[in-house]
Order: sequence, then structure tokens, then C-alpha cells
Amino acid sequence: MALRKRTRRGEPWYNSGLWNLASAGGRVNRLWVGGRSDGTQEWRAGTVSLLRENCSGSPCWPWRRCVSMAAGMLLAGLLALSQAWCVNAIHENLLWFSQLTEMEREISFRTECGLYYSYFKQMLEAPSIQEGLSDLIHDNLTESRRTINLLKRMNIYQEVFLSILYRWLPIQSYLEPIYFYIYTVFSLQAVYLIALYLTAWLLSGSWLAGVLTGLWYILNRIDTTRVEFTISLRENWSLPFLALQVATISCYLRPQLTTLQQKVMVWLMYVTTFCFCLTWQFNQFILLIQALIIYTLDCGDLLTATQVTTLYLVQVCGLLSVWLLQFCNSMILGSLVLSFIVSALFVKHCQTGLKTGGLLVRLGKLFLHSTIVLLLTIAFNYMAKKALQLQSDEHIFKFIKSKFAMGSTRDFDASLYLCEEAFGLLPLDTLERLAGTLLLYPYVPTLLLLTCTMTVAALRNLSRTKGGSVEERKANAGDGQMSTFRPDVAYNLLHTLFFGLLAFSTMRMKYIWTGHMCVVAAYGVCGTEVWTLVLNTLRCNAKVMLRLLRYALPLAVIGYLYYKFWPKIMEEISELREFYDPDTVELMTWIRSKTPQQAVFAGSMQLLAGIKLCTGRTLTNHPHYEDKDLRERTRQVYQIYGRRSPEEVYDILRAAGANYVVLENSICFERRHRRGCRLRDLLDLANGHIMDGPGDNDPDLVPAAHPRFCEAIKTDEPAYSGLFTRTFQNKTFHVYRLKKKHKKSSKSS
Repeated sequence: MALRKRTRRGEPWYNSGLWNLASAGGRVNRLWVGGRSDGTQEWRAGTVSLLRENCSGSPCWPWRRCVSMAAGMLLAGLLALSQAWCVNAIHENLLWFSQLTEMEREISFRTECGLYYSYFKQMLEAPSIQEGLSDLIHDNLTESRRTINLLKRMNIYQEVFLSILYRWLPIQSYLEPIYFYIYTVFSLQAVYLIALYLTAWLLSGSWLAGVLTGLWYILNRIDTTRVEFTISLRENWSLPFLALQVATISCYLRPQLTTLQQKVMVWLMYVTTFCFCLTWQFNQFILLIQALIIYTLDCGDLLTATQVTTLYLVQVCGLLSVWLLQFCNSMILGSLVLSFIVSALFVKHCQTGLKTGGLLVRLGKLFLHSTIVLLLTIAFNYMAKKALQLQSDEHIFKFIKSKFAMGSTRDFDASLYLCEEAFGLLPLDTLERLAGTLLLYPYVPTLLLLTCTMTVAALRNLSRTKGGSVEERKANAGDGQMSTFRPDVAYNLLHTLFFGLLAFSTMRMKYIWTGHMCVVAAYGVCGTEVWTLVLNTLRCNAKVMLRLLRYALPLAVIGYLYYKFWPKIMEEISELREFYDPDTVELMTWIRSKTPQQAVFAGSMQLLAGIKLCTGRTLTNHPHYEDKDLRERTRQVYQIYGRRSPEEVYDILRAAGANYVVLENSICFERRHRRGCRLRDLLDLANGHIMDGPGDNDPDLVPAAHPRFCEAIKTDEPAYSGLFTRTFQNKTFHVYRLKKKHKKSSKSS
């Protein structure tokens, strides 16, 4: 037996470019599609389909089209299966998952992953689907002394759907529920890669771009996904649907679609938007960025009014559908994205003369227009939150204010985020890794070139004096003043720009950017636009060299990536490790066998999620932080790591309904974070106390009147032993049972 290391832990309808290939001599027009005074070139003229381009100008026979399509789809499927197999193999070898006991497998679902998976397990253990759903709607185990609707509070419909599917399918005899769950998540990674593949194919007109996208996504696995060790995270469910939504938007924005095709794309956009919103609680912030992208394209006159309105309404319909399924969750109605879309559509409808006048006049109107939209968004959102009494997402805005030095940094909730590396700035070594796989080198020039080109096209649109909309420009294509930048390219360009900025500001959000980054880089290598501009600048034979570069260069890059990284991938996949966490296993075993089923446990959010999954005991708090009352309770329960008297801690825990409290040495004596970011430091600051250890303290902080509770309770002094009884301990955990408080103690407190 190998020794293991132990560790704790369909074909596109067209391929029009920014340029149109002219009929004479293979010459190429400007960076935008231009109309001529003789009217021979219309807005859609010069559109070259992918199939015709592959046929080198000769008649394209159906069998050649079928072969090209089949080859592209086959490679997409192979790459998708490779990604799913790769993450599954790494997950297995990282933990030796197949050899773990059921409890060890459940413990491997760390932090909030364990909480989400517990609801899948709970649905399967319910006598029937109806009773399981009723238990979720009237849950009193997740938060002690409270009955909450989990389907309203959390995004766990995927767990409900999977549990029902597992009950219905005849697979129980040979596939364990936990494997069914993780295989589904890994299969979504295959869907994610296929969506990126199709987007690159749609933009470039060559499935070689899809192949490059897939390879880059797999090779940059560290920066494109973390699914193999955070299986249940909501982003691992939602990002594949976001990628599918981007693919459908890219297809919808292509010209020459029939009415039926447009309707199909609109429905697909709605379905993917709905699935994305249903599976992630942060959907409103991602859709807000998408709405800003649509607004920017509208301001630059790069989309038609119909396209803009349709994209906005798809977002609204997706959010409202989720609002209904989540039992009218007020957090959705009070979201910024809904307020912004309502404001943008209202002002757009009222300002009918916005797209008229010269450049300076248009810029002035746009500035006024944007100011009004911003003010209306703030007003609508303020009124919505006041009417709904919404405070569930205020911690996110506190975090944003503190991150950009616009508010207090002593706020406990904001500090919890600010002190986590995942919510810090993007480390520069990320760019080094991306450059190591050649991804960064085509991405940056493509981004710069397309940004400059789109800016020029937008300024030309704004400087026109005739016709105020894209429809009017198409209708007046013969006046020599039309300029059109491909809307699908424009959307994807702003998508990578906006989400790139988000990734640089918050490292956790890089997984939204890096996957799409592969698409843009592959488009730069395989698309016609970038190479046409370069060849025209060098005055080369565009027709011959363009074809050579579009096919030879991607093949050369693919060959290089295979030669350099295939051995590394095989080495990484073959590396054998083993799950090893005996202290946590011992704790869970003790709780399951030595405590009553009705016992209520207090402790850190991360540990309590595991306790719920492994033992089914009731919790005082948990990692799903989108509720104001829960955040306040968590801050109170965490006083077990602060400098508070035993009576104060006892009263806090009793008020939360706790019978047992679990103290962790890794938190009480934490060294992972720097001073000022340790949990005990955050509590000291929130309580106005001086922090531990050498270093400066703010002048308004005062020494605490009591020792740190998690340390002092281990001394078994009468003040502590009279209220708490130690019932379990090992090298990592100490568990204390709360005694019944005597009358004398209650009076003295």
C-alpha cells in the first residue's frame, strides 16, 4: 500500500468581427463596422460565418460543417470530463476519502460546508419528503430558542433538490448519499468548463479558442476553483450557472438571430440567471455589477434599447422568481441591484432626448443622467429598506466602508471579514502563477487593445449629430457616420474588466474573474480582431497570415502547455495524503454518545457547523451570517474568548439556551493571525479593552477588570467551577456543561 502524508486538512450562427472582410483583395476595414455612402455595405454586411471561414472561401458542404461541429463538441466534452475527473482524483487523494469512516467524511466538510451538507443529510433522514420540507420550514435546531424558515433564510434549494432526486433514483444500493452529493458538485465543474468553452467559441468563431480556454482553466486550478476542498460552498453551485448565463448573453447579443432564436436565448438567460440567484446568497452583488456593465454599454450606445431593456428585465425576473421561492425574502427586494435597475429604466424612459447632440452635449447629458440614476438608486434603496425594516445585509456595507477607510474599523462584524486573507487584496503571486501558464501574456494585450477600440467606437457614437440610437444607426447606414463595436465582445470585455477590479479588491472573488479571463485570453489568440489590427499595422498579407496565426499559434500554445504541464498534473494527482484529525473525531464521538439529543451547544461558528452535521445537536450560532439577530448572538457567545466575568458569560450562554460550551485552544491561544486580527483581539477592541501582547493600543482603550474567560476557566477556581463543569477535554477542545445557577449566585450577579 502506498504511503500517504497526513494532513489536517451547437455551432455559432455567425462570426462577425470588429472588422468586415472586404470582397476585394482580402482588405480589412476599420475597427468598427462602417457604412459606405453608396449603401453597398449595411450594418450586417460582411458577416462571415464560422463554417464559411473554415472552408477558405470555397463552397462549404454539409459534411464539413458536421465534422467541424462534432470535433468541437467532442473536445468540449473531453475537457469537461477531464476537469471533473481531476478535481475528484485530487479530493480523493488529498483525504483518502474512500477509506474514511462516515464521521471522518462529514468532518472533512469544514465550516459552513458542513452546515449546508447537514440539510441534505437531514432531508434524507426524514421519514418523507413532505416531513423533511416541513422540518426545514419550521427549523428549531439551527438556532436555539428560535424557529426559522431555512428555505427563506439560506440558499439550500440545491440540497433539497438533490435529496429528492436521490430518493427517486434507483441508486441507493450502490452509491452512498455523500458520493452522490460530491459527484454532483464535481459534475457542475464540467458544466462550468463547457460554458467557458462555448463562450470562447462564440466570440472567436473557432473551437480552438474553447480548447485553449479549457486547458488554461484546468492548469490554473489553484486560481480558478477551490471545489476539491470546499465542496458545499455556494459559489461552487452558482458559478457554473453564471458562466452559462454569460454564454447565453453573448449569444443573444450576436446579430442575425431570428426572432425564434432571440426568444430561445432570452428564456435561457432567464433560466440560468434564476439558477444562479437561487444557489448563492451574494447573487445581488454579482447582478449589480452585471447591471452596471449593461448601463455602461447603453451609455456608450453599444447596445440597442431593446437589448438593454431585455437584459435588465431578465435580471429582475430572475430575482423576483427567487424572492417567491424564498418565501418573500426581504433581502432581495431591498437589494441595490433592483433599486438600480428600476432607477435606470425610469430615467431612461423619461429622458427621451438623451442620445442627441454633439460629443460635449452628449457627455454632459450622460453625466447628468448618471447622477440622477445614482441618486434615485440611493433613494429607492433607502425607502425599500425602511419599509421592509431590512438589516440583514448591513454587515456587508460595514465591511465595504471599513475596507476603503470610510468607517470605523472596530466594528466586530466588519473586522471578522477584514482580518481574513480571502477578503483582502489579490496577492501579486496570483499574477505570477497566471503568467507561468502563458495565460497573462495574451490576456493583457487583448484587454488593452479591445478597451482602446471600444472607447474609440463609443466616442464616435457619442459624437454623431444624427440618429440617437443603434437602431437609427442601422437604419441610416448609408450616411457614412455609423460605427458599431460588436456588442457580444463589448459585453465580455466589460465583464472581465469589472470583475477583474472586484478580484483585485477582494481575493475571494477572483474565482469569478479567472475563469472568464481564460475566455478573453483565448479570444485574443484565436479571434480575428487582434491579429487583423497587428497585421494591418505591419502591412502584411492579412488574408494569408491571419489564417496562419489563428490556427498555428493556438496549436503551438496547446503543444507547449501539454509538454510543460502534463507531468506536473500527473504528479499532483498521484500525490497521496490522508485525512487526520483525531481530536475532532474524538469530540464528535463523545458528543454523539455522551450528551442528550436535546443538548444545545455554544462555541465558534465553524465548529458548531460540524457538530450539527455529525451529531444533530442544536446550536446557538452558525456560519451563515446574513441575519442581524444571529450576528448579535454570535458576538455575545464569542465573549467566551473575551475578558468577561464568569457570571456574565454564564448569563449570556443561558440566554442563548446553551447547555454545553466548547472552547478551542486554537482560538484561545491563536497565533495564525497578526495582533489586532486574532479573535480575542477583535473582542477586546469591541469591548473597549487593551489587547494582549506587545504593541500599541488606542488611547481610549482600558485594561479589563477580568481575566480572559477561556484561560481562567481551566484553573477551576470556585467562581468558575460553581457555574461550569468540565465534561470533556483533549489537546484541542475543552467542553463545559452549564450548571443550574443557585439563587445566591443569581442575586449576587
